[in-house]
Amino acid sequence: MEKYLSQLNEAQLAPTIQKDGPMIVIAGAGSGKTRVLTYRIAYLMSQGVDSFNILALTFTNKAAREMKERIAQIVGNEAKNLWMGTFHSVFAKILRFEGHHLGYPSNFTIYDTQDSQRLLGSIIKEMKLDKDVYKTKQIHSRISSYKNNLITVKAYLKNPELMEADAMARRPKMGEIYAEYVDRCFKAGAMDFDDLLLRTNELLTRFPNVLAQYQDKFRYILVDEYQDTNHSQYLIVRALADRFQNICVVGDDAQSIYAFRGANINNILNFQKDYHDVKLFRLEQNYRSTKNIVGAANSVIEHNKTKLDKVVWTANDEGEKVKVHRSLTDGDEGRFVASTIWEEKMNKQQLNSDFAVLYRTNAQSRSIEDALRKRDIPYQIYGGLSFYQRKEIKDVTAYLRLILNPADEEALKRVINYPARGIGQTTIDRLVVAANSYGKSIFEILKNLNNIDININNGTKNKLRDFVTLIESYQVMNKTANAFDLAEHVTKTSGLIREFNKDGTPEGITRLENVQELLNGIKDFVEGQMEIADAGDSLAEFLEDVALATDLDSDKGDSDHVALMTIHLAKGLEFNNVFIVGLEEDLFPSAMSMNTRSELEEERRLFYVALTRAEKQAYLTYALSRYRWGKLVDSEPSRFIDEIDEQFIENLTPKEERRFNPMLDADIFGDVEPSKVRFKKPKQPTLTKKGAPKKPAEKFQVSTPKNLKPVSKTSGGTTSANLFDDKLAVGNIVKHIRFGKGEVLKIEGAGADVKAEIKFEVGGTKKLLLRFAKLEVIG
Repeated sequence: MEKYLSQLNEAQLAPTIQKDGPMIVIAGAGSGKTRVLTYRIAYLMSQGVDSFNILALTFTNKAAREMKERIAQIVGNEAKNLWMGTFHSVFAKILRFEGHHLGYPSNFTIYDTQDSQRLLGSIIKEMKLDKDVYKTKQIHSRISSYKNNLITVKAYLKNPELMEADAMARRPKMGEIYAEYVDRCFKAGAMDFDDLLLRTNELLTRFPNVLAQYQDKFRYILVDEYQDTNHSQYLIVRALADRFQNICVVGDDAQSIYAFRGANINNILNFQKDYHDVKLFRLEQNYRSTKNIVGAANSVIEHNKTKLDKVVWTANDEGEKVKVHRSLTDGDEGRFVASTIWEEKMNKQQLNSDFAVLYRTNAQSRSIEDALRKRDIPYQIYGGLSFYQRKEIKDVTAYLRLILNPADEEALKRVINYPARGIGQTTIDRLVVAANSYGKSIFEILKNLNNIDININNGTKNKLRDFVTLIESYQVMNKTANAFDLAEHVTKTSGLIREFNKDGTPEGITRLENVQELLNGIKDFVEGQMEIADAGDSLAEFLEDVALATDLDSDKGDSDHVALMTIHLAKGLEFNNVFIVGLEEDLFPSAMSMNTRSELEEERRLFYVALTRAEKQAYLTYALSRYRWGKLVDSEPSRFIDEIDEQFIENLTPKEERRFNPMLDADIFGDVEPSKVRFKKPKQPTLTKKGAPKKPAEKFQVSTPKNLKPVSKTSGGTTSANLFDDKLAVGNIVKHIRFGKGEVLKIEGAGADVKAEIKFEVGGTKKLLLRFAKLEVIG
């Protein structure tokens, strides 16, 4: 047996050495699925399978790189020949070779989301449509959904139900926009992300000889995170694997969390129906988390009805229980997270990078950020504006894109007058109209200004010719220069560096530093390409690498910081300590995802993913009130907390009872108190224990169930909970966690709406709602 195989347990070894036929590996969280995939590829190569005949598909470039590095440690340089990468990067590579069948140049541009939305914005403007009805992001999302479900323009126009749905949504021109968008992308020699899947499907369907070629090439196919594949990806994999059927898919139905972007959990649930004699393997031992975390996660996911059978277990230590904390407000929640991280660092000598804060929506990061800043705890937000989405970086890459593909309309419109060269928006609009009417790209129109009828004055025509000359000079240089030398030349001669140098503000300096960092990145890329045989056009490959990069793929370095991110982004990562914040009904589970059982089950799987990111300690936090859309709203704890078996939980604060908020105001039913309502006396006397008659009750008595506590005991703060008992009075001196000492000036309201007007040393006079205010009476 190969030496590396001895590192696998029995359950991991079985799928690793299963060579032929279709197989599915159901891999629980933290069960070592990446190791199985890696060693399986190495094993196939040791059994004589040519590395060129293996296709491995992942969901991030980072995962592909790490797997390739591990395989190289075992098999050496042969690992470089593997077709391994994300769905989009592998299919982009195939389309570079075969796109000419569909009429695309090999140097087609890949439009990112921003490029696509800019183009759609132009189309909506040109069609003179109401941009408040035809919102660019919504239109883009709808077109993306069409493409991922293989609804082409032709299919759309043959589907009256889709057209009627768009008409009902007051978007009857949706079909025209879709058709124009597809046409403009094609004319610009560009594909968007969804096209990389759609066009690959088209290629394999319309050209059987191309399909046969790649079926023969990819004799062994491995797919990671199979539960996250959408319909388009599923069909491509099915087509490629159809001849040899040596397909191995790895995934976990309990971690299927991408339905909102088209992922279909049925792909993994129905895998055994798609292929004959499928071998099923289960990886159920969790190596990541403690027994308490694994037990808590299992008890939650057990509530889902749609799932594959597996029992995740661990031989790790018992560990600490999952800690649940209740806060009064989201601000208090942030302070709890920050103070806990600070204390854990001090008491256990942990690093900032040992902690992660996960939330359902990006908006929740604000209160966490505020609290971490006040404690001087460094943090990194993932999923914000990517480096490659910054304006100055997009400006430089637009020039580089135009060198490779002068038909790229969005790149041309971005830089034709940046830096300013006296070419106004009216001129650009006329060029767009001319390009559409002649059926040519804008660059072709620019090259033939003398031969077309266009209303542009001679002075502007000369400026346009100068721009064409500039781009063509770069194209000549591209034939001999490497990507770094070309990019450095472009930034200097185009005037970009001069433009950034003009701005002496901190922002301007940052922009200049970012461009320098981009050049550093290109230099690293070029040097890396030298090691790879037949790397091809390094500028084209660099731009493709940029277009397909994700925020988590980029190297964040070794800086020590707390990680803040949405749960969707956290998938595949692990941390010693994880805080899952905002565990409240309508937030997590999201109010947008509770219309059907399948939506709710996906939210539960999302919680399962969040909980299983933790290795040693998990904290679940919720607030009794939270600012949403500028208003303070009452919240109640998430059902997911209730679903965890109590043996795995430690409540750091008294457990909040689930509250019922009546929809009607009780005042509308009149002012008579129940205690004043008289009932007829009972006909028979009630007997006491000794048998003597007891005087019947004259009034209806309202009794309080034993398990209910007074509001003051469950409403939150450690000190203000007893304020009503303390009879807070005007003149009292109180202490507040944020505002310090203050004097009570006035008290008004009744019941739960009692307010106190207090003059604080910090922040001046404030009116506080006593049921929420954390006040301590000190005088």
